[in-house]
Amino acid sequence: MAEDDLIRWLREQDEGLRQALGDDVATTPALSRPVATVDSQIAGVHFPPELDSAHVARRLLAVNLSDLAAAGASPRWGLLSLAAPPAFDHRRFFRAFLAASKVHGLQLLGGDLSSTEQLVATLTAVGEAGDSGPLSRRGAAPGHRLWVSGPLGLSAAGRHLLNAGATLNPPREQQAEKELSDAQIQLPAKLPPELHELARRCVLHHLLPRPHLALGQELAHLSQLGEGTTLATMDLSDGLARDLPRMAAASGTGAQMELAALRQASGDELFHQLCLWLQRDPLDLILRGGEDYCLLAALPTSWTFPRELCPPGCAPLAIGTCTSDPKLVLASADGHHRPWPDGGWDHLGP
Repeated sequence: MAEDDLIRWLREQDEGLRQALGDDVATTPALSRPVATVDSQIAGVHFPPELDSAHVARRLLAVNLSDLAAAGASPRWGLLSLAAPPAFDHRRFFRAFLAASKVHGLQLLGGDLSSTEQLVATLTAVGEAGDSGPLSRRGAAPGHRLWVSGPLGLSAAGRHLLNAGATLNPPREQQAEKELSDAQIQLPAKLPPELHELARRCVLHHLLPRPHLALGQELAHLSQLGEGTTLATMDLSDGLARDLPRMAAASGTGAQMELAALRQASGDELFHQLCLWLQRDPLDLILRGGEDYCLLAALPTSWTFPRELCPPGCAPLAIGTCTSDPKLVLASADGHHRPWPDGGWDHLGP
């Protein structure tokens, strides 16, 4: 399909695009408290090269919306840059992207198209913060409890399952634009049957994360009602081992993390058995695995965590406490403290 043909087709799919496409620039709607984020998805780096284009579209949208969730913002509009191989199914990608965007209230205004050997999709997403402004990493204070809004380590386990031989069946034509289902995931032949359900969940968690938008917006609302009470939020994309120090440094605090609680952050005892099969350390995946795309939140102890607004299958867990001492430590039940581990995803690392 030629570029002009695709643009004409896109204008037929969406009323907002019908108005926006056709000029060198798009007129952005006025927002009272705009926030913006940008994220890329690269074939072979963030997802398997054979992943269906519809699932790539949903993953691209989800990782950007996770940043807006951390700000407590509502999605508003986006600009998309898509560099794809000649055989890439552009229509399937955009059908899925527009359908998922509509669910979350994001309007695509335009972007850029080009051809390349390796798929690279980049989305700039703009949202609108609530009346009290966007949440940030800077509001943690000594005594705040640290929460995660979903399981840790599952996405990393899903990535390792794909590396260990898990595969994806091509979706049927009539299902191509629907979300990835368990039925499309073929697990390694030697994986014990009792681990199959969890393993498929891990693969789904890795390929199609769910942004915690409603939770972020509620935390922003609670912040507004708190009359000066601060809190801090960020999305966990690079692994807790790397992201927690970022929040602590931004807020000027330390943290004492509870080793026993962290070991429960995978949400399932079977997770430890799955890690043994993968020859991976469960705690290492929980701390350093990355791409969890849940929220890390530092809240006053008097607040009740709004667990009912977490996506299905995501059970929030208190994992530590902010301290006035700037050190970050892991505390075990016997009172022994160990330094906070290094690691996590480094975009510029080896």
